[in-house]
Amino acid sequence: MLTGDAMIDIQAISTGLKLGEDGIWYSAETENISYPSEGSDTCFAIEESSFWFRHRNNCIKSIVKSFPPKNNETIFDIGGGNGFVALGLSSYGFNVALVEPGATGASNAKKRGVSDVICATTSTAQFKQRSLPAVGLFDVIEHIEDDLNFLKSVGSLIKKGGRLYVTVPSYWCLWSEDDVTAGHFRRYTVSSISNVLQLAGFQVEFSSYIFRVLPLPIFLFRTIPYKLGFPKSEKNGSTMTRDHEIKSRVLGRILNVILKSEIDNLNKKKSMSFGGSCLIVAKSL
Repeated sequence: MLTGDAMIDIQAISTGLKLGEDGIWYSAETENISYPSEGSDTCFAIEESSFWFRHRNNCIKSIVKSFPPKNNETIFDIGGGNGFVALGLSSYGFNVALVEPGATGASNAKKRGVSDVICATTSTAQFKQRSLPAVGLFDVIEHIEDDLNFLKSVGSLIKKGGRLYVTVPSYWCLWSEDDVTAGHFRRYTVSSISNVLQLAGFQVEFSSYIFRVLPLPIFLFRTIPYKLGFPKSEKNGSTMTRDHEIKSRVLGRILNVILKSEIDNLNKKKSMSFGGSCLIVAKSL
């Protein structure tokens, strides 16, 4: 059975999914995840206007263009939330299927216009071994306690030679209450996430930091208050919006210049040695 613009044969790659009346594929089983229950709706409210989500999308699109899936086969955006990345890649001409365990995120993605949405984890979806052409894990791995075995399991689902695209938050020294609230288990360096990927059976093809402007403000305004034991700030829609908005025109222009330079570097496959997130492309062996 074919569904969606990308013409993905879901039943050919999975034995554990059924199509719901809302057009979303569901697994019969559920699995607990380390992510706040309100996280999807909170992100859904700010993604369109957020410089962070917008720039991460631009970085991902740039690197996928430089390291595309073979024959433009489908990228499975695992843990893809509300489909902001999936829709961005689709608008760039790539075939994308969203795999999101949260019902709210899956529903938001479908409303947003993502054609192929699977509400499941990689485990409950029961994907067949070596059936996925390419996989994206965008700010997902830090939510997994046993990252090595998770990546081994993901690697077993990807076709040999298929690509894995990854973003994760960087530097343990930037750990703060925001990481705790978000359900993170760790932060990484480019070297540490590359090492885990290699141990899991991947060959790293490209690695870089992105968001070069963020480590200092994260350290000053999040990490230091957390380490000093200041009272926890309540995270809600308004505080998240404030964190992701740039109201100053001058600051916005400066930020745009810096972020554009990052895209220029990625378009040239030029790695950056410092930043608030890590961006990796790896190949399944």
